[in-house]
Amino acid sequence: MSFDFGLFWSTLFSGTFFRAALVALALTILAHAAAILLSLPLALALNGQNKVLRWGATAYIAVFRALPALLLLLFVWNGLPQIWPIFRETWFSPFIAALLALTLNEAAYQVEINRAALSAVEEGQFQAGAALGLRKPQVFFLIIVPQALRIALPPTVNEFITLLKTTSLASVISLTELMAVTQQSVASTFRYAEFYAVTSLYYLAMVYVLMILQKRIERRFAWAKPHAAGNDTDKVPHHA
Repeated sequence: MSFDFGLFWSTLFSGTFFRAALVALALTILAHAAAILLSLPLALALNGQNKVLRWGATAYIAVFRALPALLLLLFVWNGLPQIWPIFRETWFSPFIAALLALTLNEAAYQVEINRAALSAVEEGQFQAGAALGLRKPQVFFLIIVPQALRIALPPTVNEFITLLKTTSLASVISLTELMAVTQQSVASTFRYAEFYAVTSLYYLAMVYVLMILQKRIERRFAWAKPHAAGNDTDKVPHHA
């Protein structure tokens, strides 16, 4: 059986696959944004003096790094409705379930990036801000966060790319994203090469665009990461 180029080209430019790619991209953007918001207080807890908060943040990271993303997706989609009736309502769609599961999973990885970036900013910045008459929250958001952002951006973009590929696991809970559409097409036609090639091109295109964006952001900020920060962020565990 030869490669059907006609099927390949028609699939590549089909609305079904394009919409499925948009679903994967939207899920990635929302899950990563939510994970960043969740990971910031966790990072502050890890760097803080409160032992209870530090222990809680450490426990969260240990649990959600240990759980495979696939298991977490299945538990959220199938397990939560069994435990709590609220998750049996119509609002709890595969997209919401995937968003919740991937947010919890991604936050456990993003927190180390945030922690390392915040730790790399010199502690003397707080004293300098206080000397200017700024309160601690003002110093944090106006001085500390912008500097930490410059350090955190490169590994954060890497995490975004990893998360984009991880969204393919959401096909197991019936989310109509790129891999789900691919599997459905293969099951109905038994044409493996054509559909897998199309899906590969979609992922390659999305990741390539993100890599170009990452390079431009790095050149735009033209940062030179502190040595300690570079070491810390390079040690962030990658997804299994």
